[in-house]
Amino acid sequence: MKIKLSTIENKYFKIKTLNIGASIFEIIYKPKKINLILNLKSKNNYAIKNPYVGSTCGRFANRISKAKFKLKNKIYRVSKNENNSCLHGGKKGFNKKFWKIINKTKNKIKYNIISKNLDQGFPGELNLSCKYELKNKTLLICYDYFSDKMTHVNITNHCYWNLNKNKKNNIFNHDLKILSDYYLPVNKYKIPTGKKKNVKKSHYDFTNLSNIGKKLLIKKNGFDINYIVKKRKDNLAAILQNKNSGISLNFYSNQPGLQFYTGKNLKFKNLLFPLQGLCLENQHFPNSPNEKKFPSTLILPYKKYKFYTKIKLKELN
Repeated sequence: MKIKLSTIENKYFKIKTLNIGASIFEIIYKPKKINLILNLKSKNNYAIKNPYVGSTCGRFANRISKAKFKLKNKIYRVSKNENNSCLHGGKKGFNKKFWKIINKTKNKIKYNIISKNLDQGFPGELNLSCKYELKNKTLLICYDYFSDKMTHVNITNHCYWNLNKNKKNNIFNHDLKILSDYYLPVNKYKIPTGKKKNVKKSHYDFTNLSNIGKKLLIKKNGFDINYIVKKRKDNLAAILQNKNSGISLNFYSNQPGLQFYTGKNLKFKNLLFPLQGLCLENQHFPNSPNEKKFPSTLILPYKKYKFYTKIKLKELN
């Protein structure tokens, strides 16, 4: 199949998406003529191994420890692609697959993928749709899915945000607020230990709007950690701002977790470099299939599931 670029737009945004990985290629905010995310410059670069730039990650976003889980007394071994773990769905996750466009209007596009039973080792045939829709200054990302068998599913979008006009500038001048009092400590393989830890008096505290650069000077390895999002009626999870460009983004989602990643391993040819972009991945907790205390990612046969991420832009005064 050929890589196809599609455009949706309204008065405020012009967004380009790709049928490979149902990826977001560009988010142009028209009034300021600024692209809010990083990309690989050419659509053909998305066929090359890359750090999930703008892509839809699945079947299971984030990590599954030892690339296995137990379901109905049967052990399923899934694709290993990071140390001994399964990351973002394995060696050929949804980011590397071609999706079908099933609906397209001026301000909306809907992609679909059918993942066969035991694709990358996961049970069940999964039918998943990903919709991008523009409403005024808001981008809505919506996932609908069902399977013919009991299985585990965790989907997220992996845009690298950089709100600078000049994308060669790093993320140090960005400010972030995460609506969370707890994060999930991890072992050396970035697998949660199963416990939760209060963010107070730690580098992980983003309960108030905090400068990312100051945190990165202290925490030199950067961030790649999952936060337990506070339950609120409006589902606000995070706020990202850049005073230089005057842009603020509110992230809303009905997912229980938010993975904050500062792009330590972000590299692609001579186009991208570490700390040039950050990810705010609304998702379930990593390794949920092996942690009974975590919110469950188990889906039941033929039951329909839906979750969303909503990104709302406002200009700073």
